[in-house]
Amino acid sequence: MATVKNRRQLIEKGSREHLRKARALILDSYETALNSVEPAGLIKTKITLEKSILSVDSLRYDLRRFKRIYVVGGGKAGGAMAAALEKVMGDWITSGIVNVPKGKIPKTENITLNQASHPLPDQAGVEGTKQMLQIAEQANEDDLVICLISGGGSSLMPMPRDGITIKDKQELTEALLKSGAAIHEVNIVRKHLSGFKGGLLAKKAYPATVLNLIISDVVGDALGDIASGPTAPDFSTFSDAICVLKKYAIWDNAPFSVRSVLMQGEIGILPETPKPNEVFFEKVQSSIIGNNRLACLAACRFFESKGINAQLLAKPLEGEARQVGAELALKTREDVISRDSVERSVCFVAGGETTVAVKGKGVGGRNQELTLATVIQLKGLEGFVFASLSTDGLDGPTDAAGALCDSDTLALAEFLKLNPEQYLAENDSNTFFCKLKDLVFTGQTGTNVNDIAIMLIL
Repeated sequence: MATVKNRRQLIEKGSREHLRKARALILDSYETALNSVEPAGLIKTKITLEKSILSVDSLRYDLRRFKRIYVVGGGKAGGAMAAALEKVMGDWITSGIVNVPKGKIPKTENITLNQASHPLPDQAGVEGTKQMLQIAEQANEDDLVICLISGGGSSLMPMPRDGITIKDKQELTEALLKSGAAIHEVNIVRKHLSGFKGGLLAKKAYPATVLNLIISDVVGDALGDIASGPTAPDFSTFSDAICVLKKYAIWDNAPFSVRSVLMQGEIGILPETPKPNEVFFEKVQSSIIGNNRLACLAACRFFESKGINAQLLAKPLEGEARQVGAELALKTREDVISRDSVERSVCFVAGGETTVAVKGKGVGGRNQELTLATVIQLKGLEGFVFASLSTDGLDGPTDAAGALCDSDTLALAEFLKLNPEQYLAENDSNTFFCKLKDLVFTGQTGTNVNDIAIMLIL
């Protein structure tokens, strides 16, 4: 069960009773959201085995039809998903390997959990991915391959194309993550530099039956974007990948091996990623067992259980973090103006994933930057508490899940001689909220369904 480790400190930071109450409610709603997408619970709820019939939503598989059942995959939820699936399926599983983040991992029997690096890929991830491809290649038409896919899988399952080193991949990944590129754009590049992503795992596994069990960290749950779609058809091209790198001024400084592979692909020397309607996807089925909407709805239900009307925003958190912060601040001010004497509270929840174009030399993450941008735009507004938090427990390169602010944050910053606009300009939100003691810590949660932003005025 994921919890906020510094909960008491964060609540006591509220200078007035209504702020302390709002802080507590936001942290409670966040924990509720996290636990709604806890992988073991999702597997237990969504997947059943009666005699030999495996049921996943409307999908049915008679396991007696298969000679061997393999499990492969990767992502931040991969370890918990694998352990939970073993409890459901037991000895029906022949063998498997799942790449997971380094750290504490659950115990498994038939599925090997291979620890690898995130957000920058490493050689351990490559070795685990090679084993997945070997399993896929040996699978026959009377075998079942179950793929456990979750957020973070793109970095955790690296397989650079021939000629590209893991160092080249790390350098390019770091540049992309700092560029402000949307995750869809980042994944277009990843797919065309990989021998695994963009449907290539499905191609290797054909003609085996493939079942994808997915915890989505992508707005809209597009299968091709979750972990860069190793078993999903790819709609993008090598030319699209080149365009992304040029759009964000990365192309000229990208490793030579990267530019060489993409240019060879563009002129047809290298084959394109598998496209829709190709035979490789005829025996592939997918079930999204958890996503951001599920977590956000759980947060809303929590507030409603406390008698607070909570609105789930239709527009997802997307785009540059500081621009999204300005939009959320405007939404808050509009809601305050529209309040009547009957409904005094303002509460809304938003989910998604923003981006940050890193131009400064500070330390931060998209949630911390979003929180800082929002509080700056809410100067002068009384009584609010706001938090933007990751569901994996790690925001960017920091060990914080995100940050929390309230209507006294700017006054405290002024007292401490901290200039919030300067910290924002330097992309140094982590330092800012560290000095204010308003960083939120959970540690790795074992799941990942994007981010959640919560605004509350009682």
